[in-house]
Amino acid sequence: MILIDPPAVPRWDRLWSHLASDTSYDEVHDFAAAQGVPARGWDRDHYDVPADAYDALVSAGAVPVTSRELVVALRAAGLRRPKARFRD
Repeated sequence: MILIDPPAVPRWDRLWSHLASDTSYDEVHDFAAAQGVPARGWDRDHYDVPADAYDALVSAGAVPVTSRELVVALRAAGLRRPKARFRD
């Protein structure tokens, strides 16, 4: 299933959502490509998408979830790739 959280992350004078799959990376890559989401938006385990794309992605089939639900789903599917933590 394709999941999207609400636009809530501020960056570059915009709000951003996260688009992910709880099934596979291929599923989210195929969905993103079909919806015109640029490949440069991929960030380890999700796409960053601007707020103005949210409604169109939901209309295309992405399921709205909270940010927490999205992370829980990625972890449960074994698809979560957190940023590396740097040691001092």
